[in-house]
Amino acid sequence: MKLNTLKTVAALVAAVGTLAATPAFAGKTLDAIKARGQVVCGVNTGLAGFSAADSSGKWTGLDVDVCRAVAAAVLGDAEKVKYVPLNAQQRFTALQSGEIDVLSRNTTFTLTRDASLGLTQTAVTYYDGQGFMVPVNKKIKSAKQLKGQTVCVQSGTTTEKNLTDYSKANNLNIKPVVFEKLEAAEGAYFSGRCVAYTTDASGLASTRNKVAKNPADHVILPDLISKEPLGPMVRRGDDEWTTIVKWVIYGLLEAEEYGVTSANVDEQKANSKDPVVGRLLGSTEDTGKLLGLDKEWLARAIKATGNYGEIFERNVGPKSALQLPRGLNNLWSKGGIQYAPPVR
Repeated sequence: MKLNTLKTVAALVAAVGTLAATPAFAGKTLDAIKARGQVVCGVNTGLAGFSAADSSGKWTGLDVDVCRAVAAAVLGDAEKVKYVPLNAQQRFTALQSGEIDVLSRNTTFTLTRDASLGLTQTAVTYYDGQGFMVPVNKKIKSAKQLKGQTVCVQSGTTTEKNLTDYSKANNLNIKPVVFEKLEAAEGAYFSGRCVAYTTDASGLASTRNKVAKNPADHVILPDLISKEPLGPMVRRGDDEWTTIVKWVIYGLLEAEEYGVTSANVDEQKANSKDPVVGRLLGSTEDTGKLLGLDKEWLARAIKATGNYGEIFERNVGPKSALQLPRGLNNLWSKGGIQYAPPVR
């Protein structure tokens, strides 16, 4: 009896192992994308460094590059993306209704959003925090000095709720001046209607650089009043698509950790003896079959956009107009908290 039981257990373990190695089904979202020949990506209406279109209609930014990397991985071409600009109020409905395949639009992950919208959070692409911008001539050095003052803020965002919480917790009686559109909130601040403007610190840097007549006339206060982990969201119910988006991001992070760049990806694929690099680039192992993709899915993404560090540096870091410090968004091995599970 014991021998039979052991044989049964062994058979079950073997069956589970076989199942785990079985190639994934594509999933309905990926099927639709392949039939359409495009990834439809929801982005910001215009936030420099994250997603903004130039005068010729070309989209650039950190969030845009996530869309491009996903398209390269699943369609073989980073340019096969349709960008749908969405304001804060439109973004979740657009994803819920199927108008877009992925929302890559400086969106904060929260419990409420994860649990109640029928959407799924993927991976954090930018760790941020909410701050305040004020005119230099106001001589305000801390957010605590905003007691009783007017603050411009966009509605339908975590920013609006954080401002209310911060004001109550610190007995500041801040007077929010709320606008539906980002451009309206920015315009009201720069016209002097509000003493301060609040949003994510990265957004403040973007707005100061893009909208202010003289950026030096405005200062971003050192106070951060919230945690804002930003990243793409997808519809709940298509686990295969969720997994693809998530692992494209993780793959770009792990590529940076192992020194694989857009410039050396072909050389690394041909010559690297590192087992991790072999898995990343599909030269020694085929991780793509587990995602319903081919073995070079990640190599294409890296070649198209660069690794995470290249994306950060180009769009918001030292080589960009925003010149934001890497900070928390550095790799875990370099003092930050960006940490990808192993691609294996």
